[in-house]
Amino acid sequence: QVQLVESGGGLVQAGGSLRLSCVVSGNIFSVVNMAWHRQAPGKQRELVAGITNGVGITKYADSVKGRFTISRDNAKNSVYLQMNSLKPEDTAVYYCAAKYGANWYTQYNYWGQGTQVTVSS
Repeated sequence: QVQLVESGGGLVQAGGSLRLSCVVSGNIFSVVNMAWHRQAPGKQRELVAGITNGVGITKYADSVKGRFTISRDNAKNSVYLQMNSLKPEDTAVYYCAAKYGANWYTQYNYWGQGTQVTVSS
């Protein structure tokens, strides 16, 4: 059974940093593309960052470029999101997701339960 379990969320002041982690179980990690999405209250879920399997090509939303870094450790079946220079508008529930396909914006196969990130001003 495939499971994605996020951790690392919390409360931080503006300008601070957090590192989110997502561990994937179920023996699929080496063949899936991984992504972080977020959903703020009253807003649609949006793609934050993605990283492909294999060579690890990355993609970022314009709003986080230069501040967030996505990475993956295939030996640990884990994907990470390093978030620096956090802003209050980064406040959201962050979800880890996995998919077999290449299009970041179409349906994902697996989702985590989410972790809350709150940035105070």
